[in-house]
Amino acid sequence: MPLITFHLSASGGVRFDVDPTHYERYRPLGAWVSSEVGKHFGVVLDALATVDDAAKGGPVEPWTSESYDVTIDAAGIRFRNHYADSEQGEYSLDELRPVLEDYWRFLAAIPETPGAYREYSPELPLPEAEVRLWEQVWGRTHPYRGRLF
Repeated sequence: MPLITFHLSASGGVRFDVDPTHYERYRPLGAWVSSEVGKHFGVVLDALATVDDAAKGGPVEPWTSESYDVTIDAAGIRFRNHYADSEQGEYSLDELRPVLEDYWRFLAAIPETPGAYREYSPELPLPEAEVRLWEQVWGRTHPYRGRLF
């Protein structure tokens, strides 16, 4: 069972639950993912690529955020919310990676809005279109292609 599980609230917002035995340790990570990444495929794709690059010892793009100071490197992730002192944490890449992978699966499972129009790759399901768009923007194959999608 995952330490953090994600779901949609009745109003469509992202909510999360943390295994009660690890609540204090992982609640800030759940809050960071659900608020920082939100329902944005591109952001979770950026996070997954950053984790993969850092794990391989490669350079990583600095993480920019309006609400958090965030550092992701070979040591893991460190973050602090500018507005809520309780929203801070440090996690290894091995702790962060499965949470982001589960989050991708959560987003990918959300049904598309019927009749919604998408300009980019409308012939593809949204998750596949988002991966293709990410690869076009960054000019490289996403490191999770063939592993998670």
